[in-house]
Amino acid sequence: MKRAFFGGVHPKGYKELSREAAIVPLHPSVVSVAMSQHIGAPCQPLVKVGDRVTVGQKIGDGQGLCVPVHASVSGTVTAIEARPHPGGNLQTAIVIESDGRDTLCPTVKPRDPEAVAAMSAEDLIAVIREAGITGMGGAGFPTSVKLSSGLGKVDTVIVNGAECEPYITSDDRLMRETPERVVGGLRVVLQILQPKRAAIGIEQNKPEAIAAISAVLGSGIELLPLHVRYPQGAEKQLIQTVTGRCVPPGGLPAHVGCAVFNAATCAAIYDAVYLGLPLVRRAVTVTGSAIAKPGNFLAPIGTAYSDLVEAAGGFALPPYKVLCGGPMMGIAQYTLRTATIKGNNALTCYSDKDRHETPNPHCIRCGKCVEACPMHLMPLFLHRAVNRGDLERLDELHVMDCIECGSCAYGCPAGIPLVQSFRTGKKLVRDAAAREKAKKEAAAK
Repeated sequence: MKRAFFGGVHPKGYKELSREAAIVPLHPSVVSVAMSQHIGAPCQPLVKVGDRVTVGQKIGDGQGLCVPVHASVSGTVTAIEARPHPGGNLQTAIVIESDGRDTLCPTVKPRDPEAVAAMSAEDLIAVIREAGITGMGGAGFPTSVKLSSGLGKVDTVIVNGAECEPYITSDDRLMRETPERVVGGLRVVLQILQPKRAAIGIEQNKPEAIAAISAVLGSGIELLPLHVRYPQGAEKQLIQTVTGRCVPPGGLPAHVGCAVFNAATCAAIYDAVYLGLPLVRRAVTVTGSAIAKPGNFLAPIGTAYSDLVEAAGGFALPPYKVLCGGPMMGIAQYTLRTATIKGNNALTCYSDKDRHETPNPHCIRCGKCVEACPMHLMPLFLHRAVNRGDLERLDELHVMDCIECGSCAYGCPAGIPLVQSFRTGKKLVRDAAAREKAKKEAAAK
C-alpha cells in the first residue's frame, strides 16, 4: 500500500450481528424485476403478461448505456407495472409468480475453461454485457462499458473487498464461502484488460475472508489487508491507498490507469463466463436492531423486502427506519413492497433505540465535517450554498465531487442531514445544466 487517504471516520461496525451467518438461499413465491437497475437507459420489457419464463431468460433490454435484465425464478409473468424502487420512486417492473422449480433457461450453458482461455477480450465483454452485470457495490455502472472503456488504458486492476460500511457482511461471507468465484472472475478481467498489476484489498477486520482468498489466489495477484477506516472501499480512496494515485476532480479511475471491481461483481463475472448464468441473484445482508435474526441471504433479483425481513425472523422490535444499504450511504424506504436490485447488498432495519435526531439543528462551524471529508470538500459551506440555492457557489465548491459517503454527517455534532443536502445541491446543478442545454438547443433551431 502506498498511502492512506485523507479524512474518513471510524464508526462502530456492528458486523458481529451477521458475519457468522452463512449465506442462505431464498425461494420467494413472487419476484418483481425492475427494468432500471443500472446507470443508463432503463430496459424495455421483452415479455408480456401470461408468458412463461425460466431462470436466466432475458426479459428486458435496451439501447445505448443499458444492460439486460433476466428472470430470477421460473414461472409466469403476472404483471408489468410501476412498482416501488429502492431509489425512492416508481419504476416499471416485471412481476413473476414462481412455479417453485427454478428451471434454467436453455441458453444457460457452462463453458470449458480452455474455451474461455481462447476467447478474445471483445467476446468476453459481450458475454458480460449479455449477462446483465453491473457494479454490485451500489454504483450500478454497466461492467461491460467499464471494461470496454478501459482497454489499453488500465495498468492496475483492483478488487474491492473492503466492505467498509457498518453492519454489512454479504461480501465478507461471499469471499469466505466462494473465494474461487471472486478470484476466477478477477482472472477474466485480467484476461480482458491485460494490466501490469492486480490486487485484492480486504479490510483487516475480515481475517477469514483474507485467509479464504489467499488459499485460492495463485500467482500474479496481490492480496492487501487494508486498515479499517470508512470509506476505505470508496473507489477513489481505494485507488489512493493501493497505488498512491489521486483521481482528479471530475475524473474517472481510468484517467489514472486504474479499474476497480467489487468482489461480488467479480463473482458474477465468473458465473457468467464459466457457468453461463446471468446476474439473477445476489447476497444480501439483513440486519439492524429491529431484526430478530440478522443474516445473509442469496436473494433472487426482485425479492421483496418483506420476504427478506421474514427470512431473517421478522421484526423483533417495531422498525422506525429501513434502509436499502447500510447506515452511511443507505436510502430510507417507505414500503417493504420494494424489491432487491443488482446493486442492493443490504437491508438495515433500525428500531427506536437507534433514533438520534436533533430538533432544529444549527451549524456551529466546528469544522469536523471538513476533517472527515475524504474528497477534501468544505461541507459546511456547501450546506449553506444549498440552502441559498447558490449555483455558482456550489460549482466553486465542487458539489458534484461529493461521493455521498456520509462521513461529514456522521461526525456532525448538530446532526445536520448533510448528505441529503448535497443530493439536493447536485440536483439543482443538474437541473440548471439541463435548462441551459435545452435553451441552447432551442436557440440553434
